[in-house]
Amino acid sequence: MNDFRAAPGAVAGAARPPLVLAPSRGWVPLRLRELWEYRGIVWFLVWRDWKVRYKQTALGAGWAVIQPFTTMVVFSVVFGRLAGIPSDGVPYPVFAYAALVPWALFADGFSQAATSLVANGNLVRKVYFPRLVLPLAGVLTSLIDFAPAFAVLLAMMLFYGIAPTTGAVWLPALLLLALVSALGVGLWLAAIAVRFRDVRHAVPFLRQLWLFATPIAYPASLLDEPWRTIYGLNPMAGVVEGFRRTLLGTETAAGPMVLVSGGVAVVLLVSGAYFFRRTERQMADLL
Repeated sequence: MNDFRAAPGAVAGAARPPLVLAPSRGWVPLRLRELWEYRGIVWFLVWRDWKVRYKQTALGAGWAVIQPFTTMVVFSVVFGRLAGIPSDGVPYPVFAYAALVPWALFADGFSQAATSLVANGNLVRKVYFPRLVLPLAGVLTSLIDFAPAFAVLLAMMLFYGIAPTTGAVWLPALLLLALVSALGVGLWLAAIAVRFRDVRHAVPFLRQLWLFATPIAYPASLLDEPWRTIYGLNPMAGVVEGFRRTLLGTETAAGPMVLVSGGVAVVLLVSGAYFFRRTERQMADLL
């Protein structure tokens, strides 16, 4: 990646001083202020990606609901009815769907972020902007699909006569935790994907593996302490159990798990951002 620096001897008071491109060296700062200055590009990319995703589709944004809903139906038959997996005292369909809604947000977010640089290679080579914009836009695009899926969850709760608990005030924090986790994982994968295109083949496998490593089809209450809290090392374990606890009032205490998941998510985000910025200098050449 190239840094923009004012050339020596630039005329004071000039409207736009000359700029010199110089390669960055070593560990570089994140420059979050610069990311804020280019926020207009983020929103443009979010809108563009969302429109392209459902362009010329018969169901349009309905796919955001169909995918988690059909997965819930399969889980209800296989795990709920045939395998007899417990559901913490709530009907299994709403138990599973309450976990699949934040999971879909996370999985779609890090998948979009992982391929964002390769998919926008022409843009990276031709125009300067903070490259962090691309994976960030990929994660935020998944937030649009979250809205209709969450609306269906509320409808299912109404159908089963389940009222949200007072703990629902923590939902925005849990939603933020899912987004932070998705962005952290997405930054690592996006930076690696620039050099190794195997990432696009590994992402579907990683999604499937992570799905079953997260307490979606089964409750975390099957684990005793301290293993249940340690399970929070999977950041989505805390998010999923937190959603169930705050919305459905399940018996599993999710607080310690959420705290562990939050710490892991922050580590993923910070380390992923610095690793992304360190490899940024080579992105234009490799793409």
